[in-house]
Amino acid sequence: MTRRHGYTLLAALAAVVVLISCGIFALTGLVGDGSARAGQHGGAGSVPAGSERWIGTWAASPVGPEPRTAGGLAGHSVRNVVHTSIGGTSARITLSNRFGDRPLLISHASVAVAAQQGAPAAAPGTMRQVTFGGKPSVTVPAGGSVVGDRTALRVPYDGDLLVTTYSPQPSGSVTYHPHAQQTGYSALGDHTEDVSGAGYRTRTNNWRYLTGVDVLNADAEGAVVMFGDSITDGMTSTVDANRRWPDVFADRLRAEPGAPRYGVLNQGISGNRLLTDGRGPRGLSRFEADAAGRPGVKAVVVLLGINDIIAPPHERDAGRIVAGLRELVRQGHARGQRVIGGTLLPFGGHPAWTWEREAVRGAVNAEIRAGRVFDAVVDFDRAVRGEGAEGVRMAAVYDSGDHLHPSDAGYRRMGLTLDWRTLRAGRPEASPLRS
Repeated sequence: MTRRHGYTLLAALAAVVVLISCGIFALTGLVGDGSARAGQHGGAGSVPAGSERWIGTWAASPVGPEPRTAGGLAGHSVRNVVHTSIGGTSARITLSNRFGDRPLLISHASVAVAAQQGAPAAAPGTMRQVTFGGKPSVTVPAGGSVVGDRTALRVPYDGDLLVTTYSPQPSGSVTYHPHAQQTGYSALGDHTEDVSGAGYRTRTNNWRYLTGVDVLNADAEGAVVMFGDSITDGMTSTVDANRRWPDVFADRLRAEPGAPRYGVLNQGISGNRLLTDGRGPRGLSRFEADAAGRPGVKAVVVLLGINDIIAPPHERDAGRIVAGLRELVRQGHARGQRVIGGTLLPFGGHPAWTWEREAVRGAVNAEIRAGRVFDAVVDFDRAVRGEGAEGVRMAAVYDSGDHLHPSDAGYRRMGLTLDWRTLRAGRPEASPLRS
């Protein structure tokens, strides 16, 4: 054999090896892709196939230990009803035991699409068991949280999900979010995968254990967090109707041409303050966990500070509130996020109102409007305040009647006021009012 023929033979053999290797690789890739499409669960840290990625569709901030639950809810199924902002091809849940003093054993968990809005029954064919590291049960350490595995489920946009957990033994106080403006359910015994919902006879206005739902989505650009107090939480809005101002804004992001495709995460806590612990951890201490650190967050909208003024010890120094708001901006910027700020709403007519406290609110709003605090401004105060009375009251049509929280119409006005263009990078500017 000549040297040239030998080289030719070696080249041919090498080509055969490459072809065989490519065939094996392609076959392996097809098997892997088939598994993903079939909905096999992956670990919480697994990387989704293709261009899909985890984006938050719903969230609620843990507030504290639920009263009268020192022994937990042993032997009960807890069915949380949550409303999605964006949909996806799979779901992933986060459970919290932040305010529990003992480990929380969850022996069974599920997720399903609700058959109808606010109801405990699941749509046929949507009930799925949730696993944790491939196992059906998980122990959540006291003070900690866990993230479930990827659960294959076609999650709808603007729809209700049922997230159910069952704990068979006492576990300490329940970590909860009160004033949900959403009916939740519980049942005696393990009814985790009960499709009919017939066993869920006990109702509550709390979300329990559940603090987040993420979805795999190929179209969403990220998420925006609404960070605030009861006005963001939706206090006084119609129960089970999803009329909080973040809900209104989420509807706009889905419907309006050119709007960013963001999940909307409501991290409001009723009674929450910026500078002082009370109803939930203060805003300064919870911002990283509840806002900046959430999956895929691109922007945060802050509306916080009114409770510092109206609740004891009644902050009299507007400068301290402004400094606290600037610290939130710093934390957001550290994660590359844009931080938009809302002016504080009028509360004239509320029992806590005085001219001294009105002056503090006015001074905070003046700094926000001047562009010296946030990347952009949404002027909620101007949007909902009434004519006359020196601008210290909400317009009657926007007032729920307590002169502090908006009505459904007021929340709608707020949701229409936020200009979604300010969520993207650009020069700070005040949002124009929308009709």
